Amino acid sequence: MAVGAARSEEGFTSDRAARVMTAACRRTGLDDEGAELIRFGENALFRLASVPVVVRVARGEEWLPKVRTEVAVSRWLAGEGFPGARLLDDLEQPLLTSGHPVTFWHLIREGDRKATYGELGGILRDLHSMTLPDEVEFPSFDPFGKQELRIGRAPIPEDDRVFLRERWRELRGQFEELSFETPKGPVHGDAHVQNLMVDDQGQVILIDFEAFCFDHPEWDLMVTATEHHSLGWQTDEQYADFVRAYGWDLYDWHGYDTLRRLQEFGMTTWLMQNIREDERTAAEYRRRIAALRDDAAPRDWRPW
Repeated sequence: MAVGAARSEEGFTSDRAARVMTAACRRTGLDDEGAELIRFGENALFRLASVPVVVRVARGEEWLPKVRTEVAVSRWLAGEGFPGARLLDDLEQPLLTSGHPVTFWHLIREGDRKATYGELGGILRDLHSMTLPDEVEFPSFDPFGKQELRIGRAPIPEDDRVFLRERWRELRGQFEELSFETPKGPVHGDAHVQNLMVDDQGQVILIDFEAFCFDHPEWDLMVTATEHHSLGWQTDEQYADFVRAYGWDLYDWHGYDTLRRLQEFGMTTWLMQNIREDERTAAEYRRRIAALRDDAAPRDWRPW
């Protein structure tokens, strides 16, 4: 397929992403020999062996506006001195290659520990207190647009697709009745602790800006609140550290249950895109979709 062409018929797989990464590296003069796939989820991330660079391949051209937002956010945060992932400065980004937006990032050399939930609460508090630049227009948080794309394209049984579309409409109705209590500001949009890294100097760094937006901070708090209260992925002490650092517990808000259902829905549709990768992913998708069909069922989901 030619550079900049429309979405591939073969779908987004780790193999296809590797071919796109190779083509993008050749266009920029970077050596992709020995590149390693380090993450395959919403995007594919490759660490180059030749230089300390991470190459991020998005799913298709439809994601180009989100990738452009990601680029703008990284440059803004860098200018503000905020601890965020940094783009390579000497390349035009994003680079559209075979219908996929590609970006190039400085490798974060990880230290010997993971970020804590207290650190997540603190960095979100700092982010939400910032003022966005006038020269860049950031979108509002959209919990539905990406879901619609996923439902239409994922290789899932048709009865699952019918159910998810019905749930999508139900959640839209609930969302439209929400009244938020906080003013709008900068929002990460996917604020889980895995989107923090601790480098080898001990600095905590925020990554993954494609869902960044101008909206209510509740959207960032719903991730950890759902992971704790619904999924049990954190201890009471870890969640208390998060709340103490941020200064507010979303669980006390009247709209929590709607955001909880939206978060669980998004976590399921995110995973279902990759069920052809391996049986482990397919099995976890089946576990999650079964739970969505029964809102009272326990959520014995595995972190992914």
